[in-house]
Amino acid sequence: MVSAKAPGHVVVVGAGIVGLSTAWYLQEHGIGVTVVDRGGVASGSSWGNAGWLTPALTLPLSEPSVLSYGLKAMIDPASPLYIPLSADPRLLKFLAGFARNCTPGKWRAAMGVFAEVGHTGLDAFDEIAQASGPGAEPTRPADPFLTGFASAADRDALVKEFNVIRETGGSVDYSLMTGEELRALEPTLGHGVVAGIGIRGQRYMNPPAFMDSLARSVAERGATITGAFNVVDVRDSGTGVDVIGSEGRSLKADAVVLATGAWLGTLARKFGVKRVVQAGRGYSFTVVPESMPSHPIYFPAQRVACTPLGDRFRVAGMMEFRDADAPLDPRRIKAIVEAASPMFTGINWEDRAEEWVGARPCTTDGFPLIGASKSPRVHVAGGHGMWGIALGPLTGKMIAAGLTGTTAPAIMRHFNPLR
Repeated sequence: MVSAKAPGHVVVVGAGIVGLSTAWYLQEHGIGVTVVDRGGVASGSSWGNAGWLTPALTLPLSEPSVLSYGLKAMIDPASPLYIPLSADPRLLKFLAGFARNCTPGKWRAAMGVFAEVGHTGLDAFDEIAQASGPGAEPTRPADPFLTGFASAADRDALVKEFNVIRETGGSVDYSLMTGEELRALEPTLGHGVVAGIGIRGQRYMNPPAFMDSLARSVAERGATITGAFNVVDVRDSGTGVDVIGSEGRSLKADAVVLATGAWLGTLARKFGVKRVVQAGRGYSFTVVPESMPSHPIYFPAQRVACTPLGDRFRVAGMMEFRDADAPLDPRRIKAIVEAASPMFTGINWEDRAEEWVGARPCTTDGFPLIGASKSPRVHVAGGHGMWGIALGPLTGKMIAAGLTGTTAPAIMRHFNPLR
């Protein structure tokens, strides 16, 4: 039932996992929804990501070691963190703010916030799955989730992060593994992997299949999903909103949710959302190993994430701070191949498919922007960095609570978009 405070009709701008999850939770409150996107369903970073639902690895990007990379490494296209030289004032502002948050104290505080999120993100996935019925694309348990390292020293760095998670109120269930134990589970791992960690209680999914399933559920529940609708402006009329598209198109609604990922600031800025949202671009491709892995595998030192998607194996990585609409840089694909190939055997790295780049929306403090803007009719949902997939349904639940005046998950207090 629609509450007295709830809008009757909401336009959601963005058909990624955050936008579609928001639509789904609004429908749970009986609200009519129209979803628009300049491309289509999962046309941004919701398509080509690793599909991990991993509370143990949902960590702030602004770790102190990032600053130890040094400028020379950051401008190297082979570096896991690549920042092309640029005079873009918004990028420079973002980098300055990001650096201020890479201190040990702020990193530990951020770790505490992510520890508080814990498994509530997975709970939201379960709510959607239970209501969507047996035909919905499932999330899958990673039993266990595997991490691999070229040395025991590299492994110690992740163990230290897990210790901080526990110290800041979170929990991680893990076991140390040898290279032989890892290869017993995954024969495709090569002898470049000498140590590892098995993490229990984590999940993963097939992002394209999950997004298609979620879009189908939202449409079957009565929403209209319109692609090729490029929103150029949002206007608050005082009693509702006008969502203005290119070519003279427009929509009227009682409220709007901006879930436009790395492009969030373009529409949200005039409603008081001043935080810079910078594109942190990630790359991926798929291969078909001789022995198809059955577990997700992460190589933290190389920043390479690998996920089995049934008949193919997705390999993803890199963080590239540059314009969201810049074309794919083949040097970044090459860098992933060079980082991953020593860790595997039985993969023809030249036989790649689905090469992709997508823009993750990053904030300087690593926290998303979720909730009302200065206008009670304009809400924003974005800035999740690498964790939009993992936190998408929880974000939708928060936004729906804010628009309907119901009790929001307590963690939402950290994500005020006007901070």
